[in-house]
Amino acid sequence: MARTDPAMGGLELDGIEVALSSGDSRFRLAVDVLSLVPGSLVALTGESGAGKTLLLEVMGLMRAPSPGGRYVYTDSDGEITELTSLWRRGANSPALAHARGSLFGFVPQTGGLLNFLSVRDNIALPQRVADRVDAAWVETLLELLGLADQANLHPGKLSVGQRQRVAIARALAHHPAFVIADEPTAALDPERSEDTLSLFLEMAKRTGCGVLLSSHEVDRIDRLGLPRLHLQVQREGDTTVSRLSKGVAS
Repeated sequence: MARTDPAMGGLELDGIEVALSSGDSRFRLAVDVLSLVPGSLVALTGESGAGKTLLLEVMGLMRAPSPGGRYVYTDSDGEITELTSLWRRGANSPALAHARGSLFGFVPQTGGLLNFLSVRDNIALPQRVADRVDAAWVETLLELLGLADQANLHPGKLSVGQRQRVAIARALAHHPAFVIADEPTAALDPERSEDTLSLFLEMAKRTGCGVLLSSHEVDRIDRLGLPRLHLQVQREGDTTVSRLSKGVAS
């Protein structure tokens, strides 16, 4: 994938690593280069245990990388924000929370909805967090995703597929530059999964945000025509290493 063009803005990781250990087990995620620009739709693939979720957490500022490396965001005006430096202010720093809440929308595997809020309020929540309240856009998302009749219901009253569509709407509600989706259709049956994933990508294209989604279903990703970034796993001594050598989608 091409390096970030300052005229477009984007995310760029260079030499980012995360090291984990548990007992005698050691794991290291290594990202040599990865770039993502607004409007690009990219799938992250790799075997189970390759660290796909771990990489998405680092991308979404939900987990700090190991010291060293570089992770930057360049906005459309060419202004650069060193995202790695935000962790030095503490995991609970307002600057880190602001960057996470304004730059990214998230679609987790299970939806992650708040059961005490209605569908409408779940979708509107990231707008309030990012201080981008836009009630008209919430109503548009409800219509486009076929959720208008469920707007006042709570998540417990919805089907699994409806809950995942609410999660998609919520991720797009505050007009983020990027959406990070971790196996966004893993809880759905195959037919509904493909329909929901297609709808998600269609909505992302409509809003112009960049998308990085993880999936182990390579055939489905290829059918949808998504470029792929693949994590390659190997052993290095007593450590399992998962490496993204080049941020070039295949």
